[in-house]
Amino acid sequence: MEFRISDTFTASLAKLNGDEQKAVKTTAFDLQMDPSGAGMQFHKLDRAKDKNFWSVRVSRDIRLIVHKSDASLLLCYVDHHDNAYAWAARRKIVTHPTTGAAQLVEVRETVKEITVPVYVEAPTPVPSKPPLFADITDEALLGYGVPEEWLADAKAATEETLFEVANHLPTEAAEALLNLAVGETPQVTTAAANVADPFDHPDAKRRFRVVGSTEELARALDYPWEKWAVFLHPAQREMVRAKFNGPARVAGSAGTGKTVVALHRAAYLAEANRDARVLVTTFSDPLAAALREKLRFLIGNSPRVFERIEVDAIKTVGKRLYEARFGAIRFATEAEQRTQLGAAAADAGAESFTDQFLWTEWRDVVDAWQLNDWESYRDVKRLGRKTRLPESQRRTLWEVISVVRDRLAEQGSLTSAMMFGRLAARLRTEGSGPYGFIVVDEAQDIGVPELRFLSALCGEEPASLFFAGDLGQRIFQPPFSWKSLGVDIRGRSRTLRINYRTSHQIRSQADRLLPPEISDVDGASEQRKGTVSAFEGPDPVVQVFDTQDAEEASIASWLRGCESAGVRREEIAVFVRSQELIDRSVRAVEAAGQPVNRVEEGIQTVPGHVSVMTMHQAKGLEFRCVAVMACDDDQLPSLERIEAIGDEADLEEVYSTERHLLYVACTRARDRLMVTGVDPASEFLDDLLGN
Repeated sequence: MEFRISDTFTASLAKLNGDEQKAVKTTAFDLQMDPSGAGMQFHKLDRAKDKNFWSVRVSRDIRLIVHKSDASLLLCYVDHHDNAYAWAARRKIVTHPTTGAAQLVEVRETVKEITVPVYVEAPTPVPSKPPLFADITDEALLGYGVPEEWLADAKAATEETLFEVANHLPTEAAEALLNLAVGETPQVTTAAANVADPFDHPDAKRRFRVVGSTEELARALDYPWEKWAVFLHPAQREMVRAKFNGPARVAGSAGTGKTVVALHRAAYLAEANRDARVLVTTFSDPLAAALREKLRFLIGNSPRVFERIEVDAIKTVGKRLYEARFGAIRFATEAEQRTQLGAAAADAGAESFTDQFLWTEWRDVVDAWQLNDWESYRDVKRLGRKTRLPESQRRTLWEVISVVRDRLAEQGSLTSAMMFGRLAARLRTEGSGPYGFIVVDEAQDIGVPELRFLSALCGEEPASLFFAGDLGQRIFQPPFSWKSLGVDIRGRSRTLRINYRTSHQIRSQADRLLPPEISDVDGASEQRKGTVSAFEGPDPVVQVFDTQDAEEASIASWLRGCESAGVRREEIAVFVRSQELIDRSVRAVEAAGQPVNRVEEGIQTVPGHVSVMTMHQAKGLEFRCVAVMACDDDQLPSLERIEAIGDEADLEEVYSTERHLLYVACTRARDRLMVTGVDPASEFLDDLLGN
């Protein structure tokens, strides 16, 4: 007998308190050990539409709803007695007549219409919104997975009722309607001809998971890392198992499951290629640690697969491989490099160039591209830099930069770019890297040296490279041409459209910060139009206050409201633009009477504490409720960055990345979002409001 768990079960379990969850888990383990239920208190639900629904007593008031047949036992739902019985009375598990997928369907109640005489004058009728899907045939809707008894409701859905109808439908049907509503053609999943079991249909696997061991069940219950991390969308599964003839990328706006696809692909590659090692990497150690934990949850029941996957930040991998080939390394700090640039510029009489211009020219052009001689610098197209430099000025700059290069060499110091450059050259002479496959998350924030290194690391197999990223979330690196480094993903890039993390209201408002289409230097574009969220929530709150005290008091009130709504404190975060503003956010949290967790590395949460951090530290994280505060006009965009611009042509790039940064901060919120500033506030708040 197979033991299965439904996504509706994990969602309902998360709503119980800690003691109740412990009791439910104990019962679930007992059921898995003995699916026959010997010794358990089963009660057949005679009033349920589905005669295979049973309740299992967990405690005096908690009941677990299971679907039991000769072939399987499925955990469906858990709640307090009356609520659990009411849920079961309105559900049934069926095989869809068109798609063949097993579905957990909400029973459509039909009520006979009764005409009541009206003795008062009727108000003037308000014109109703036209149905969205009136012209779509029943056959087409059935092909998308809409249950037969919900066809009429689907065809009558309007802009105002769409989400209400979608909330009653199986996932694939709801997503199809949301896609149709924004003009997209839904993806139809066709099951293989030999799939006789409706639970083996790809759509069914998204919501019903076979749990093969107590260890696997423990992870599923203890680590509710978004049910979509386990129940893949067919579009995600296609990217996971696809065979590419070159480097590939999965794109999509925040919350569409790019990281999920990346981790599933790493697991798939490790399982399918048992003689190869797989590297999962990203641009920072905190994000790498988060990826490692998620991957451990995902494939923890297959330790041998996990052993073949390495998860580390790119710089950590590079340092380890470099020291194995060249010996110990000493990195030159940014302060040391800036000091040497300033001294060399003074000696060369190059005071007309600002310190910031010298630094970015060195970091983003010469060091990033590892330009080792005058000819290379003279002829470089300076991708990522907008200012044109005549040859005479380049000659002066090269005199400055060459001095810095020589001094670093004399000291035996390297920059990260130098390390990656030397290592890439050595790896190419070796002919093969230590990894068979490389999966890169948050790829939009890797730079030129890192990409060159990764390209060399995969040896002669460019198809071994797989990237996950979103150009709209690029906040750390200037744009550059991937193609010029031999990494051409054109034609092998797929964009995910379903947002599972962020509510419709938050996503649609945050999208106002970005253009509907973003293109990279190579011309590959990411369309943001057509992305839909899988659920609704309250409208974001965007407010501007006269004083900081008023802002902090309002944030405190909002935080108390989140807690009153049942949100745990560790599921709440407050973001600010810089470390200098952290104290401002701390005062707001303390005014709410809630303990504060000052996040240093951007990944940890503390039970019972509200997290405060900078917007940059929030990258890759998510919370149920987020407040983004101190969005004043001298803070966002950063006045410090604007004043440090080496030339006016770079102003556009600063504004672009600052917009991306606010977008990243807003889209860390799942259910509730508040964005505030003190008058005069950031101009970006007007964009959020649609002004």
